[in-house]
Amino acid sequence: MVITKCWQCLMNLPSEFIANVINVMLQLNKLGKDDPRRVIHSLKVSLAITLVSTFYYFKPLYDSFGSSAMWAVITVIVVSEFSVGATLGKGLNRGFATFLAGVLGLGSYYIVQLISSGNTIMESILLGIIIFLATAGVTYIRFLPKMKARYDYGLLVFILTYCLVCVSSFREHEIIDTAQDRVTTILVGGLISVLVNILLCPVWAGCDLQNLVSNNIEKLSKFLEGFGDEYFGTLEAGESNKSLMQGYKSVLNSKQVEDNLMNFARWEPCHGRFGYRHPWQQYQKIGNLSRQCAYRIDALDGFLVNFTKTPKEIRSKIQEPCIQMSIETGKALKQLAISIHKMIPPIAAETHIATSKIYATNLKAMIKTKLWKDTNLFEVVPVVTVASLLLDVVCSIEKLVESVQELSTLAKFKNKENNTAVEDQKEVPQPCCNSSGPQHVITIVQ
Repeated sequence: MVITKCWQCLMNLPSEFIANVINVMLQLNKLGKDDPRRVIHSLKVSLAITLVSTFYYFKPLYDSFGSSAMWAVITVIVVSEFSVGATLGKGLNRGFATFLAGVLGLGSYYIVQLISSGNTIMESILLGIIIFLATAGVTYIRFLPKMKARYDYGLLVFILTYCLVCVSSFREHEIIDTAQDRVTTILVGGLISVLVNILLCPVWAGCDLQNLVSNNIEKLSKFLEGFGDEYFGTLEAGESNKSLMQGYKSVLNSKQVEDNLMNFARWEPCHGRFGYRHPWQQYQKIGNLSRQCAYRIDALDGFLVNFTKTPKEIRSKIQEPCIQMSIETGKALKQLAISIHKMIPPIAAETHIATSKIYATNLKAMIKTKLWKDTNLFEVVPVVTVASLLLDVVCSIEKLVESVQELSTLAKFKNKENNTAVEDQKEVPQPCCNSSGPQHVITIVQ
């Protein structure tokens, strides 16, 4: 029996190996199709490594730097990242940390030599104490949130380089030449990596951050635009928007990506419409507000699963204001996404959110009336909860509009689509007036 199973496994090895190879090839193909920039990035890294390899291939360069030329290759491998900001940040961190650690390491060595006066035992003890204090202090600094976010790699390189210089200086007599060669090759390797990344098909972290924030807001808008029809059952038989509405779930887990892109974007030079001191932190604030809205939407999504358990006649009592609130907030979010993507002021979004606030006022008035008299309380609670969540969504989107407006002011967005914005504001739907709450009249000044 055991021999039979072993024989079968042996016979299946070729087919399993071929299946695994095909699976890997399909994954690689999908990886390139999802983002062709990954293929270009791989070619850029290989080009940078090929360029720094000339330190070994050409004898004059090798004679100048010797075995230290390998540090240029190592630097390119370590520093090369997908975006310009990440590469530039790592390159500057590594270059500055290496230079500073080299200078301080040599200074520490000569100070110890003066104090010890040729006593090797005292010299080793003093170097050990200095290395202990320096590494402990820098390691502790790494715990600071701001240092961790932007300079963690530089601090790590500082510890490594400082320790290497101090330790090697105890035995090597030509420590200055060695340190100079290593620092030079590291700087050259970092410079080549940064130049290749910037000059050849650059990938800007700032653009990726802008697109990510814009797409996340658009995903929220798709849910809200379809929620009213789904919950109140106004769609025709067989129609459903649930598949298009589930995109909001990716917004819930986007914080880490947004934070990383924001940190990388702050290293990048001016490019396109992103000028000097662009308010990158405002994108982070908008992203946080988008996630707060997404959590409320996630709660609303839970009611779509069991909404049929609530009688339709009860849901229909607040159907009109809820549907209109859902549609208007969805349109407001869509306009915010367009505003961020095209870098234009969110004029149309303010109009839609103002309309949704009017429907929200009417909905509050309806809930306070005796609309629920002679109704089962357990059937009313889910409907009122949905209404309450929609009201919270309106409030959160209002904060989001204010935040995007602040970004528009800080980044000096220019309205290149005045005609589109005006057309969106010409017709503002009037709210339903069949409730017993207070009525409002809107006057739109064109």
